[in-house]
Amino acid sequence: MANQTGAIVEQSLETLMGDKAFLPNLQNEKREQAFTSLTAILSTPNKIHKSFLRIAMENGNVVRIPAFRIQHNDTLGPYKGGIRFHESVNEEEVVNLATLMTLKNALHEVPFGGGKGGVVINPRDYSTKEMYQICKKYVQYFSDILGPDKDIPAPDVGSGEREMDWMMAEYKSINPGHPYRGSFTGKSVLNGGSLGRREATGKGVYFTLRYLLHDFVAEHRAWLNGNDNSYAQTALSSAERPLKITVQGFGNVGSIAALEAYKCGHLQNKVIAVSDRSVTLHNEDGLDIPALLNYAAAHRGDLPSTPEALAAHDIKAALLPREDILYLEADVLILAALEDQLRSDNVEKVKAPIIVEGANAPITGEADQVLSAKGTIVIPDILANAGGVIVSYLEWLQGRETQFYSEEEVFRLLYDKMKKTLDAVLPHYFGNDHTLRRNCYVHSVMKLATNLYIQGKLY
Repeated sequence: MANQTGAIVEQSLETLMGDKAFLPNLQNEKREQAFTSLTAILSTPNKIHKSFLRIAMENGNVVRIPAFRIQHNDTLGPYKGGIRFHESVNEEEVVNLATLMTLKNALHEVPFGGGKGGVVINPRDYSTKEMYQICKKYVQYFSDILGPDKDIPAPDVGSGEREMDWMMAEYKSINPGHPYRGSFTGKSVLNGGSLGRREATGKGVYFTLRYLLHDFVAEHRAWLNGNDNSYAQTALSSAERPLKITVQGFGNVGSIAALEAYKCGHLQNKVIAVSDRSVTLHNEDGLDIPALLNYAAAHRGDLPSTPEALAAHDIKAALLPREDILYLEADVLILAALEDQLRSDNVEKVKAPIIVEGANAPITGEADQVLSAKGTIVIPDILANAGGVIVSYLEWLQGRETQFYSEEEVFRLLYDKMKKTLDAVLPHYFGNDHTLRRNCYVHSVMKLATNLYIQGKLY
């Protein structure tokens, strides 16, 4: 388990250990033994699967590509988690992401466990035919452990509905006569996917920000005004002024979150900067997000990176280095790229008083401590980016029932689920000095610990 995740889980267990109202039947030595068991169970995955996919390239070469499937914990249901296609994928990273999935599903009461997959490639380096072979081989190599009631993959960084369609088709061919629609989620709508799945994570990311600063503040303003908690004062002051928002990462999550902010009628937003792997685009008067989405759709997801490209599409923006997105004067920074973007060597340069983790683990443990000391509100990944797995659950249900929801119904169910979670954790957050991340982890670990206890797995 990564240091930050492991440390917060241990802190959560310490908090619950000292709460005598939690699992009151466990006392003295039995309580210590149970919590020692909890630490061992949550800090290690149930199973680690690794293979090397043998792929025949179009140039005649044969390559062997490392691939992983980590199954962390299935206490609450089948393993669930995306498959990441990226050249930086490694076993430790995938284990950490699987752990986060366990905690995320517990937090939002989604009846799945935590899993994660990874393939060590840059998808841009492979042809469509080669990508198809990689997807087929991944299913072939891990077919024994996958299935609608075993382990249900979904898209992640570098993968999307195309890859899930291919993988489900291969699973179906390997398992004739068996249920297959729920074997993968994030599929295309024509192939049994759910309306709204592609937009779900980005919409959920922005919804957590909007709900905190609009709905929650409006309902609890008097209580927050009388609260000397620094986070409460930051939320109140932010809710009362127009917000300048910056978004790192303009992929499936960041672009949708930026569009939601651009269209929002509840908060006075301006998206003043966005970035991708090459460039930051900045405009203090606000960027034309729909125009940037149209450009990215026509250019393999890339933003315009030259004055000529900006002028040709009538997009008004300054071109800045890609890392500048992190350090601009802004009210909100949405991190929707990759892990470890804010670290001990750069966190002091971050000016935004509110940060939303659209990506998984974009802030290191050391940087998180610095931000906490500054009073920065961090809406953590475990809370903010759960939209994808929530709608994946809805897709899984629809596949089993062969009845499908409208897009409006999907987003209503998504927001209802996230609202329930926010209402459970925000009062505790503003009522004590713990970070929102810590409060979310305590909530998750409590749910997991309770289920492990009643299932007889702690002794």
